[in-house]
Amino acid sequence: MQQRLDYKSASPDAFKAMLGVETQVHRSGLEESLLELVKTRASQINGCAWCLDMHTKDARARGETEQRLYLVSVWREAPCYSERERAALAWTEAVTQVATHQHVPDAVYTEARRHFDEKALVDLTLAVIAINGWNRLNVAFQTPVGDYVSPHAKAR
Repeated sequence: MQQRLDYKSASPDAFKAMLGVETQVHRSGLEESLLELVKTRASQINGCAWCLDMHTKDARARGETEQRLYLVSVWREAPCYSERERAALAWTEAVTQVATHQHVPDAVYTEARRHFDEKALVDLTLAVIAINGWNRLNVAFQTPVGDYVSPHAKAR
């Protein structure tokens, strides 16, 4: 696959706006490990290889296990996720697929509210919105995959 265009250089202001949203997500107080799982799951659903490469590398650099990364696509069947992580992953799937399902189920909302207060649920939703935006930019413009190096990796 050949890159169609470099959206960062084509519209620096649009890229800056996306980075602003991303900065807010990381200032929210949500756990970085949770955010990486959410970003990984949404990127799987959206078929974004570039974002999967980035977020699995970042997650590993931050200490996430290979097993949990391998199993995130089947998190319902895997016992290695906390109830809070499960609620976040269900919320991620529902919000990511809202165009297909036309709603976010009440049961998914109720479970998310058990684990996230109002602010945290808005922040989690913004994280899902952000990764869906990044996914769409990278899929639409066929950003080349594989060269990402996590800034969180320890120097050897």
